[in-house]
Amino acid sequence: MITAIIVEDEKHCEERLVGLIKKQFPKAIIILGSYNTVDEAQHAITTLNPSLVFLDVQLGQLTGFDLLERFNVIDFKLIFTTAYDKFALQAIKFSTIDYLLKPIESSELAEAITKVVDVISLESMREMVSVLGANLKTPNDKKILTIASGNKYYYLPISDIIRCQSNINYTTIYTRDQKKIIVAKVLKEYEELLADYNFFRVHNSELVNLTCVKSYTKGKGGSITLIDGTELEVSTRRKEDFIKKMKTL
Repeated sequence: MITAIIVEDEKHCEERLVGLIKKQFPKAIIILGSYNTVDEAQHAITTLNPSLVFLDVQLGQLTGFDLLERFNVIDFKLIFTTAYDKFALQAIKFSTIDYLLKPIESSELAEAITKVVDVISLESMREMVSVLGANLKTPNDKKILTIASGNKYYYLPISDIIRCQSNINYTTIYTRDQKKIIVAKVLKEYEELLADYNFFRVHNSELVNLTCVKSYTKGKGGSITLIDGTELEVSTRRKEDFIKKMKTL
């Protein structure tokens, strides 16, 4: 049996989430209560000890992130709920903690609950929350990306990633210390996630960290050599944008 609380300051959002949970998980999840401030939520978590917390990102003048900082040890699993917020979503995605965009859809709720309950261990959740907290306080070049590969999690500083290579529905990530990590995500997801961190898609199957480009050889599209010795062609149609981007470094 899963015990859960909902931390949400918009009544209609809270009512929708409660309704969906009761409809889809009538016997599997017991909702212990709903709370709309950080102080109330902190007290509820401390006294009720829920196993799962649905946490809204924005809670009045404070945030769900502020709530998490009040706990020295995270003894619960977590699913964020949020309206679109680029900064918040990026921070959450970097940590790989599950999130639900409002208005919440029943299929997405079921998928998130199944994953967080059956797949993610409490130890992994603690590490994800730690990464989230660190990323919120560090500059871009120091941020850490959580990578889920099989049953393992890798915590990679963005600056350590040399390139990401597309393999149909998978992406292979190459690092400075010669790790080769295969992830069940398409390259497009990493292109969007790393767009603000000096990563550039030189052609359809390669996303490179521009700070790891050692040299560029002129040509129709040209080619680049990376710091690990890898040589890659630059797509003709991406050449101009690539050169412009390199000049901004």
